Amino acid sequence: MIAKLREAFNRQFTTEKYQSFLSEIESQFDHKPPFRIAETPVFIPESLKEHLFKATDLIVDVITDPSFKEKTEGSLHESYRVPYEDDHTTFLQMDYGITTNDEGELIPQLIEVQGFPSLYFYQDLVANMYARHFTSPKGFSHLFVESGEAYIQKLRETIVGDEDARNVVLMEVEPERQTTRIDFLLAEQILGIKTICISKLKKSGRTIYYEGDDGKLVEVRRIFNRVIRDELLQRNDLPREFHMNDDVDVDWVGHPNWFFRISKYTLPLLQNEYVPDTWFLKDVEQIPENLEDYVLKPLFSFSGAGVIFHVSRDAIEQTHDPSNYILQKKVRYDPVIITPNEPVKCEVRMLMIWDKGAPRPVMVNNLARLSKGEMIGVKYNKDKDWVGGSVGLFPVQ
Repeated sequence: MIAKLREAFNRQFTTEKYQSFLSEIESQFDHKPPFRIAETPVFIPESLKEHLFKATDLIVDVITDPSFKEKTEGSLHESYRVPYEDDHTTFLQMDYGITTNDEGELIPQLIEVQGFPSLYFYQDLVANMYARHFTSPKGFSHLFVESGEAYIQKLRETIVGDEDARNVVLMEVEPERQTTRIDFLLAEQILGIKTICISKLKKSGRTIYYEGDDGKLVEVRRIFNRVIRDELLQRNDLPREFHMNDDVDVDWVGHPNWFFRISKYTLPLLQNEYVPDTWFLKDVEQIPENLEDYVLKPLFSFSGAGVIFHVSRDAIEQTHDPSNYILQKKVRYDPVIITPNEPVKCEVRMLMIWDKGAPRPVMVNNLARLSKGEMIGVKYNKDKDWVGGSVGLFPVQ
């Protein structure tokens, strides 16, 4: 996006450097991430940075409003409501598609909001690997805190807190099979916590345990929650003693209820220049004529599951539960990053952490995804290069 930096990066890029970059990431844990890692970081110009910060602040204004919980009560079905919900989410992310306005200025448009942790550990690793294997411009950083050490300390304070790391677990559904496993491995290495499948947790009264490497039971006092509730609710084949809505004596790091509250359900509540028009389908009184400009999304799906990109009147009228869908104006991703062949589209995710009792969350890191397909996602980018997961490098003040 910054022509001078882009030209310099593309000039010095070689396949050999890229393969060395990938090999070092894989060698960290003898693990090859199943998602594609892009050949390049994204160089964010100052003007786009300002827009991203402004857009994020405007959305945070809505989420920090005292009425937000009341407005999002409809997102929580009683059958999967988890007790002891805290005052606000711990993790907050916003995905923006990068577009251009009529004046040719780069502008972010909101795609989704998430009250659930993203790749907070891996994004730091991949940014450092780009810097190690390719020329890294001075005065740019992927972080919004003062240093890498301060960033890791922030994650440690948030996830482990005052507990012994032995009593903190990263909980997932079959973590060894998850696409994001490399992030779990990094969390284990950096924080000293245990990654465990929810089916392996044991319960006695209001206390839950896991089996340590020595075969002895270890009490769990804090759960760094990485379980996608949509996935768990579909896993009737997964026998377990502990259920997320059990009344247990544990602190949630990322309380599960916020996955539902801060999601697509939030989008109709947001109205500003960075948010495309969005409605709950049940509230749409007249179906728009120009349906090619809209996308139909189920409220509680993950990774694009169930999204109807080419919307038809029949698709809307045949929707069994309109209260579970939103109709959103499409964001036109523009190909803004020049590569050695065709230019690519870009999405930027701002990663935030909200300390207990703090008035607002703070930005700490970011994630970028590059695409040559119709949408961001693996199935739209098969057999393509210069696409996949990446990170934004922002100018430092």
